[in-house]
Parts: sequence; structure tokens; C-alpha cells
Amino acid sequence: MEERRYFLDNETIRINREMTELDLFLKKFLEVIKKDSSYLVVSGFVSIPSGRTRGTEDIDVLIPVPEKGEFCEMFDDLIKNEFWCYPSEGYDSAYAYVKSLESIRFAKKDERFPNREFIPIDGTKKAKYFEFTRLQKIKVSNFEFLIPPIEFEILYKEIILGGEKDIAGAKHLREFFSEIISKNKLKEYKKVIEGEIE
Repeated sequence: MEERRYFLDNETIRINREMTELDLFLKKFLEVIKKDSSYLVVSGFVSIPSGRTRGTEDIDVLIPVPEKGEFCEMFDDLIKNEFWCYPSEGYDSAYAYVKSLESIRFAKKDERFPNREFIPIDGTKKAKYFEFTRLQKIKVSNFEFLIPPIEFEILYKEIILGGEKDIAGAKHLREFFSEIISKNKLKEYKKVIEGEIE
């Protein structure tokens, strides 16, 4: 009998596999930032826990724009935990990017890849902000983190991103999670996402 690849445990998707170096990389980063901020892991990394093999050099993490004091604490904690930021190495200039809704990246000290793209959002990013009200917990081994609803991520890849890798990622998610994907949610979320491009 084939071993189940995932199962639902109190609304948490539990993936039946061991953690990878990329999982550990993200885990360390999230352990620091979630002390000061909510977050959402999106894009390519959503497909990876479900077994999609994809060369990725970055992990996209959405963060609501923090107050400067909160950001400075987070920034200092990341530096203390041997991360570095680019394009800016100081929290004043880094916060200027964040306040302007421009992404910054964090990588391990003395390395550039892989990295986490820190993507600030506010209410003007309607589709992205919508995700924060409908979070999905996912767990790989002892690592639990937050992603968008699977249905939302599929549609975002297909409608907004639309690249070859994105379409392939959406197809993988549709197939892997076919037993739990909700047609009603697909219908609801499609309206939200299409509203982003009107």
C-alpha cells in the first residue's frame, strides 16, 4: 500500500517527509521574524514541501509593513542570528525600502544564495493582503509555518504570475492536493485575484 503523502490534522496540512536544508534555512529565519511580525510564505516554496523539485534561490515571505521600531528590533535580531540584508546593510536604509513597499533580501552571513525575499505589503496590495485573513498551516516534520490557502496559491500562479515555472507549480499543487481542493474556494478566490488586475 502506498504511504500517504500528506494528511489533515486539525486543519493543518502535515507533509509526510523529512526536512531538507532549505526547510531548515527558512525555519531559522521565521523563528526570528515571527517574534516581531506576522508573515506568510508564498510563491515557489509553497510547492516544494509537497515534493515539487524546483531549483530555487529565494523564498518569498510576505510581511505587513511594520512600524520602524518593530522593524529595527527584527533587523537587529536577524543580524545577531548571522543573517545579512541586501541591497542595504543598515536598518535605516532597509526600512526606507520596506516603507516604500520595495523588497529586501536576507541571506546567511557571507552568502547570497539561497535567500529570503522580504516582501512588505499593506492594504493597497488587495490580493496579497486578502491572504492574511485566510491562512493555512502546513507542517513538515516539526516545522510548522503559514502559507496561503492552496486554492489561492494555485490561482495566483495561474492568473497573476503566469510564467512557465508558475504554471507548472500550479499544476503540481492541483494534482498533489486534489483530495482537499475546494471548488467553492477556487470560485471565491478567483474573483478576488482577478480584481487585482482590473
